[in-house]
Amino acid sequence: MHRTKQQGISETSSRILKPEYADDTKEAAMNVHTTIAPTIPYTAAPDLTDLNAQFAEQPAEALLRWAAATYADAITLTCSFGGPSGVVLLDMVVRGGFSIPVTFLDTDLLFPETYALVEQVEQHYGIIVQRQRPALSMPEQDQQEGPALYERNPDRCCTLRKVLPLHDALQPYQAWITGLRRDQSEQRSDTHLLQWSNRYQRVKLAPLAFWSEQQVWDYINRHDVPYNSLLGQGYRSIGCTHCTSLPATDAPRSGRWVGFAKTECGIHL
Repeated sequence: MHRTKQQGISETSSRILKPEYADDTKEAAMNVHTTIAPTIPYTAAPDLTDLNAQFAEQPAEALLRWAAATYADAITLTCSFGGPSGVVLLDMVVRGGFSIPVTFLDTDLLFPETYALVEQVEQHYGIIVQRQRPALSMPEQDQQEGPALYERNPDRCCTLRKVLPLHDALQPYQAWITGLRRDQSEQRSDTHLLQWSNRYQRVKLAPLAFWSEQQVWDYINRHDVPYNSLLGQGYRSIGCTHCTSLPATDAPRSGRWVGFAKTECGIHL
């Protein structure tokens, strides 16, 4: 992929403040014929079939515009500031002038480059990223679970430092936006634009579900979007330091949890 930029940013939670980015994205999403959303708040898994059909041929910005209008303050964008998809969505949200907060799961174990990207994004877009941290500090986790849990039981470590924190972060919301794409892994190959998360009992939106990695990088280069500088050093997918390595293959998720039969942290399972 063509990764020509030099700097990076990280995924976070914040309010969008800069309307000057909005013009071209608003124009792209202007003529959307919206379908009434299922009753909110949800008391059961909603039928999202019609909405998925409606937005299948629409640009990603159209789904974001609908989501912002439908959910108002009850939706957030989660961004890891590791992969490139999240920062593309963040840029779209800013350009569209959508008042959607950005949520960043800070595991306390991320790369310096990831934290640097978060700060860069805040300065670049004029936003404040809200961070959700685990209930346990690393010393507390070591005392409760034993040292280096990520080396012995990465599923448990991900549960404590990502899955449960996201549960807490989503409490004020009825829906959230993610950077999932079908081409990222076999497990993500059936990702829908809108789907119900049984784990979190929320609607999950993936506006880039049908995008290719090349389309993501084309957008980044076209709009000069900040991204994690490790992506320019050979990394394909970036998470916590102890569970992220340089990839052995060209697969988008290669390099994560090497030595374990694991490709997901658990958030999207």
